[in-house]
Amino acid sequence: MSEEERGAVAQQVRGGKYDVLVVGAGIGGIYAAYRLSQLGLSFRVLEAGEGVGGVWHWNRYPGARCDVDSLDYSFSFSHELEQEWTWKERYASQPEILAYFNHVVDRFHLRKYFTFNSRMTSAVFDEAAAAWQVACGGDRYEARYVIMATGYLSSPLEPNIPGLKDFAGERYFTSRWPHHEVDLSQKRVGVIGTGSSGIQIIPVIARTAAHVTVYQRTANYSVPAQNGPVDPTYVKDYRARYGEIRAAERASWLGTYWATFEVNTKSARAASAEELQQEYEWRWNRGGQGFMVAFSDIMTDVEINKTCADFVRAKIGAIVKDPVKLEALLPPQEDAFACKRLCVDTNYFETYNQDHVEIVNLRKDPIVRVESNGVRTTQGLRQCDVLILATGFDAFTGALGKIDIQGLGGAKLLQKWQAGPVSYLGILTARFPNMFHVNGPLTVVGNGVTTTEMLVDRILELMLYAEQNRFGTIDTSEEAENAWRDEVLETAKSMPVLLSCKSWLFGANVPGNRKCS
Repeated sequence: MSEEERGAVAQQVRGGKYDVLVVGAGIGGIYAAYRLSQLGLSFRVLEAGEGVGGVWHWNRYPGARCDVDSLDYSFSFSHELEQEWTWKERYASQPEILAYFNHVVDRFHLRKYFTFNSRMTSAVFDEAAAAWQVACGGDRYEARYVIMATGYLSSPLEPNIPGLKDFAGERYFTSRWPHHEVDLSQKRVGVIGTGSSGIQIIPVIARTAAHVTVYQRTANYSVPAQNGPVDPTYVKDYRARYGEIRAAERASWLGTYWATFEVNTKSARAASAEELQQEYEWRWNRGGQGFMVAFSDIMTDVEINKTCADFVRAKIGAIVKDPVKLEALLPPQEDAFACKRLCVDTNYFETYNQDHVEIVNLRKDPIVRVESNGVRTTQGLRQCDVLILATGFDAFTGALGKIDIQGLGGAKLLQKWQAGPVSYLGILTARFPNMFHVNGPLTVVGNGVTTTEMLVDRILELMLYAEQNRFGTIDTSEEAENAWRDEVLETAKSMPVLLSCKSWLFGANVPGNRKCS
């Protein structure tokens, strides 16, 4: 079924009164729809785009794929679904992930609950009615409860580069890639940004582009995915143990198989130089983010972390042949390994061994402005036909900040969060009763499917408790959310590696931001 046919199947109900409104049709919106459909509450899911999938609906750039193993990156609410869906690759590509989410929606007959092309513009709490009055353009809704499943990677960050809109060629954001095919063959392509999206797209576009110029502010650590077809024997074993695996993952710190079953409990300080090398080599050949559990103290001991950082830097050095390119691509020695979200790649560093792929170190040669025919740095103009912006997101709160949300006494959510966002358990904010956040500020970060299921389950538990006990509203207190913020920040101190560099996880990529996640 095509996207157009799916859209036609969905009942495009506009406006109305419901028990629950869910905002966003990504992982959280799909799972909330499934759970709510079992509970007998009236509800509607509102989605700004024209289809389900959330970040996987929008991020269609060449090379886009998940960095969590496919078998982990799937819903756990249906044993039949677990057994019937077969993933093609260890790390699924965007088209396969989007196909999976559409399959889930259609298999469980959920599409009728979604209203697409419906972007929330305001939500005002009516204290007399104990309900939210919601506007989506000209459509009006009323709901006792609102679940904000807007996603923490859904608000693209447009860089403040002078002249960006003066560029006369094709301009694309990785986070808002066109739904039609983009032909980059034999074109001069400029790419700004080398986070996860940049690292994924650059090797793919380099296959056909006449020339690729990469503009990089800070080099990132990236490890090989070692991607490939899923081993049928592995799948059979995994399916047989799904219950055990899911339970263990939910109790682990990241909700993934490697962070649960591939953990080395030995301290690196007790390991010999040979043991360190052997362990890191195994992780490199295994592929993926499992380096973070190579030893028990990789993420808690900055000095030990350097042994892993040195190993990865040496690997990069062995791959990249050009010394000038290598200098730009080596992560700064002051940045700990995995202090930012660790990137996973396929032939990223190898791509720079091609003569038509160039990298500009913006720390030495910063961008002055974008001109109609290219990008000018301090060393001159580099012409390009296409400009790709892989500049990331205003994470966690970016989407919420674009909506006029008013709680008790007309309190505005943006004003409340001006000094830094707060929440209780990552799902409630004081003076905004009956509004819940899925993956909001000060929440858990890990496998997006596992953590989202857990958060939605907790939200619905609260909601059902209120319904059963005839409570009109669910709210928290400022004391509770401040205590939760302090607890989260204190817990973060136990992993000093994460606090050792500037990261989008803490809003450092947004100028002037005072954000913690």
